[in-house]
Amino acid sequence: MRKEVILITGANGEIGHGLITHLGKSRSANIIAVDVQPLDESLIPYCERFIQGDILDNMLLGRLVAEFDILTIFHLASILSTKAEYNPEAAHRVNVEGTLNLLRLAVEQSSWQGRPVKFIYPSSIAAYGLPSLAKKNESGKIKEWEWCIPITMYGCNKLYCEQLGRYYSYHYRQLAADQVKNTVDFRCLRFPGLISSVTIPTGGTSDYGPEMLHHAAQGIPYNCFVRPDTQLPFMVMPDAIKSLLMLESTPKEDLKHLVYNVTSFSPSARGFYDHVLKAFPDAVVTFEPHLARQKIVDSWPADVDDSAAACDWEWKPDYDEQRAFEEYLIPTIKARYKRNN
Repeated sequence: MRKEVILITGANGEIGHGLITHLGKSRSANIIAVDVQPLDESLIPYCERFIQGDILDNMLLGRLVAEFDILTIFHLASILSTKAEYNPEAAHRVNVEGTLNLLRLAVEQSSWQGRPVKFIYPSSIAAYGLPSLAKKNESGKIKEWEWCIPITMYGCNKLYCEQLGRYYSYHYRQLAADQVKNTVDFRCLRFPGLISSVTIPTGGTSDYGPEMLHHAAQGIPYNCFVRPDTQLPFMVMPDAIKSLLMLESTPKEDLKHLVYNVTSFSPSARGFYDHVLKAFPDAVVTFEPHLARQKIVDSWPADVDDSAAACDWEWKPDYDEQRAFEEYLIPTIKARYKRNN
């Protein structure tokens, strides 16, 4: 009998670490992890199997279809915003074509199993594109359907993949004589900037906050690439994992949308600095805005409206700004670098 599993791509990333650790400790799932890099040793005990490879490799995906019944896909693999701007064509291949490959896999698995495979997709506030700083400042909390005019390749990729999920869920092969009855149960979160105390930031344009923290904890000066007044929504990693698992477990009939905003708090870059200086009084942080990156950040909302998630599946973050810094980020980051010294 084929084993029922959860597939997690991008297993080595910030979200992958948190998700695999949480699911592994709860012993609630057989996890198949995929990443282009060798799996972090701390995650190996939690996984049924790790497969090192590329989501663009159809042979790799074919092996998964042949060996397992995949009940849920957490598709976390992507090239993030800053790196995507340096190589937009490569980002499109990974972020779009890789997602398309996994959607096809999900359709095939759904057909075999006679039930829709859940496809959990983390999108981003990069899907938004406000035209000016003045418009950003006056717009308040942005709803899911507002200002979806991204100016980055990463944002374009995310927005398009949201629409691919909609197509595969509701309209796949709609003109075919033999329409597929069981396609994909696609569910998407638009994440704000995510902050982890466990992993190092890896190329996101919202990473100035966590980079500031990690540099200060190591006693390394940091040049912040945005203005002090720059404001974005953020969330700590435990809440990101919580939101993914809440969305995944919600009965489909309760979901009125395919795409949901989630968020927690919205500090300015100066607010981040104040928290850092309180915890690390000797921290050296200068603000030297990078004009191109600042333009990107200014196109993203200062806050988002997550009332749809609160209404449909009772979303509420566990960590507000004070608790995020005082109970999660500062103690864990201090302990991390104290162990490394």
